[in-house]
Amino acid sequence: MSLKLYVDRVSQPSRALLIFCKLNGIEFEEVPIELAKGQHRSPEFAEINPMKAVPAIVHGTFTLLESHAILRYLASAFPEVADHWYPTDLHKRAKIESVLDWHHSNLRRGSVGYVLNSTLAPAIGWPLNPQAAAQGEKVLLASLSTIDTFWLQKDGSFLLGNSQPSIADLSLVCEIMQLEVLDEKDRDRLLSPHKNVLKWIDEVKNATAPHFDEIHTTLFKVKEMLHLKKSAGASS
Repeated sequence: MSLKLYVDRVSQPSRALLIFCKLNGIEFEEVPIELAKGQHRSPEFAEINPMKAVPAIVHGTFTLLESHAILRYLASAFPEVADHWYPTDLHKRAKIESVLDWHHSNLRRGSVGYVLNSTLAPAIGWPLNPQAAAQGEKVLLASLSTIDTFWLQKDGSFLLGNSQPSIADLSLVCEIMQLEVLDEKDRDRLLSPHKNVLKWIDEVKNATAPHFDEIHTTLFKVKEMLHLKKSAGASS
């Protein structure tokens, strides 16, 4: 069956799916859905995902939404995927599920709330919202602290003390990478107090090389574009 990934590389969960498929040798067709151009709101894409959000996949005749569900599905549907990504062991799998459930209500809510409303919104035609950014920052800082002191454990390099990465590691690190679009001082202010998080990010990058850097190239181009716009606005 053919596999199509409907994604935008500016999107954190889209990047996680692309990296996962490339790492595990899963053949797919990447179908770009450009959020900045409003392509996610088109009638054609609404037939794939009525929620009008990326990512989404079509595998043969099967359509699936939501990045965590898609990662679980891909890890289960393709036998070539190594067990450490989504273990068959019930207890290990349940632990990973707990991280993924926590992610959307905490790290993702804080990251999106802060980065979008403080920096990224103009790139997709939205106004900045300082009040929402401040609320997002509080959730983000609390989430980074929880990862640093709870989800990362001393007996392993990855979440939950594991010696190899899981789909939770990939999903959460791609989320944190969204902070790259911020000014360097702002990013360092948020991340530098969390030494365990910084070390873990590097471990995930190394474990997913070279695909991690390749897929994140688009994000760095957006960062450069935003920096140029900001510089132009300051000098005018």
